[in-house]
Amino acid sequence: MEMVYDLLKITIPAALILYSTYLMVRSFFNKQLDELHLTLRHKNQETVLPVRMQAYERICLLLERISPNNLIPRLNEKDMTAGQLQGLMVSEIRNELNHNLSQQVYMSDDAWIYVKSAVEQLISLINESANELGESATSLDLAKTVFQKNMANETDTISGALSFIKSEIRELF
Repeated sequence: MEMVYDLLKITIPAALILYSTYLMVRSFFNKQLDELHLTLRHKNQETVLPVRMQAYERICLLLERISPNNLIPRLNEKDMTAGQLQGLMVSEIRNELNHNLSQQVYMSDDAWIYVKSAVEQLISLINESANELGESATSLDLAKTVFQKNMANETDTISGALSFIKSEIRELF
């Protein structure tokens, strides 16, 4: 019995020391792993944040370029018919969007939904305006109708999308 007692006197402290060593080593490795994750996250932010900012900038530029105030003066020519201007505007809007499709990877889903909605509603506004005019209408008639309808809308979807994107950019900083 005394031998068991002596054996316990040796093994219990040794087990306690072994267990405390295990806890210290585990704590050390967890701390090192956390520091590594933090360093990787910081390096990732340094790389991804500028790319995200560039994506938001490009989408803001897209929305500004397709707004009727910028689109119509850029595309309208004297001798165009309303149908020609309509086709040209819709084509330009779709080309601008297609050129910037990859930017959605760096944006939130909500922001991209705002952008897509603004584009779709603008195309719809242009098509509705063109449908109200006769076949002999000029591009100037279409431009006036688009401007009138755009001003009559209580909610300007392009401005709404720009505001949403700007608020997301502010959250990044």
